[in-house]
Amino acid sequence: MGSQLFRTKGIDQLISDADAPERRLKRTLGAGSLTALGIGAVIGSGIFTVIGTAIAGQQLTVSSIVNAPLLEYLIHRSPTFGRPGAGPAIALSFLLVAIVCGFAALCYAELASMIPIAGSAYTYTYATLGELVAWIIGWDLILEYAVSNMAVSVGFAAHIVDFLDWFGIHPSLQWITPAYLPAGMADFKGNVLYDPGWHFGFNWPAFLIVMLLTMVLVRGIRESAETNNVMVVVKIAAILIFVSFAARYIQSGNWVPFMPNGWPGVLTGGSIIFFTYIGFDAVSTAAEEARNPRRDLPIGIIASLVICTVLYVGVAVVLTGLVPWQTLTNDAAPVVNTLKRLNLTWVRLAVLIGALVGMISSLLVFQLGQARVWFAMSRDGLLPKIFSRVHPKFRTPDFSTWVAGFLVGIPAGLFDIGTLAELSNIGTLFAFALVAAGVLILRYREPERKRAFRAPGGLLAPIVTILTCLLLMAGLPIMNW
Repeated sequence: MGSQLFRTKGIDQLISDADAPERRLKRTLGAGSLTALGIGAVIGSGIFTVIGTAIAGQQLTVSSIVNAPLLEYLIHRSPTFGRPGAGPAIALSFLLVAIVCGFAALCYAELASMIPIAGSAYTYTYATLGELVAWIIGWDLILEYAVSNMAVSVGFAAHIVDFLDWFGIHPSLQWITPAYLPAGMADFKGNVLYDPGWHFGFNWPAFLIVMLLTMVLVRGIRESAETNNVMVVVKIAAILIFVSFAARYIQSGNWVPFMPNGWPGVLTGGSIIFFTYIGFDAVSTAAEEARNPRRDLPIGIIASLVICTVLYVGVAVVLTGLVPWQTLTNDAAPVVNTLKRLNLTWVRLAVLIGALVGMISSLLVFQLGQARVWFAMSRDGLLPKIFSRVHPKFRTPDFSTWVAGFLVGIPAGLFDIGTLAELSNIGTLFAFALVAAGVLILRYREPERKRAFRAPGGLLAPIVTILTCLLLMAGLPIMNW
């Protein structure tokens, strides 16, 4: 029994199974489309939504979550807990995470060039660490993609409200507000709209956008990729407009103190926004739909990470220079709402459109990745066979795609963005650490196997990836653990 749980599936066998005609996916993606998939996943969730929470932090009362005196006693005998904000030093958080992800991206690129199969970290783990660990990391990836998309769809809904406000339309709060708000909700003037806890409501825009994109993904990977390419161009343009125009209104005093919560705030901020960088992970899930995966996957993974890091840091520096960092608490649309406070009307509209488009493309890529992990697990016999069913006309895993849509859409209607963003991070870090371990194992076990890409520096990349992932995991809030 023990040997069966830890048995591995050879790389040659994985590639052979992927070529079976009844489960073969259509190969249509080049290096440019793969890079755009990565950018589409990364830009959207971090810049337009979670960055506010990472900057300002969040303090929650125990009573707002559960009436639990014992829990209150365990958390340092304090009635409040939460996460310290990075403040203006969020730019350092982004750089720290980029360094961690850079080493992890090198590990992903090496394994993707060796094992060009759908499934990402799940497939790599099955080939190196065995069936039990692969089963665990497969579910880990599914939840990672699902929870991050729940957070992004909540951010999308907040931007839809801003867009309707532009035209003087103000929908009822119960149709656009999540049912659970751990810190409550207030308007710009500080008036309390909802007390902390549960209330009657459902975030319909968040649910509906997920279901719409599910239909697009079922139609075909080529159509999805072409749609994503257009959206990537739009949102990059919106980011450049924000940085160039809003930079004129920076007040340098807002950068003082630069690190209001010291390095713990920088570390926690990095842990919170970590999931926003996993776009290059999603690139590897599309391996079986790449025309030349051994060459194009490493290009797509590394290029998307570099481009997004530059854009992230630029937005972080400008945003924290515009308003006091404390004002961004629990804001699911921090960039657009900051422009609204400053009355930068046309810049706000351009960024709002870019944000909406950006989050749609982010949702599109992560929904694609989630379904491909289910597809790969089912093909290996770790999930029912129906999850690896391929649509006879569109050649996409249609059943997995629909299940992924409902799994994300319903919770997105119920929970707030801060709660959802936290839940994704520890899974992402764990996945990265296991991928790095897989590189070490294959370097030792199959040193002669051809690698179209090899992470430079010997064993530096996998070792640094493992250590830094453990460091960032240590910075996650206690409730996340």
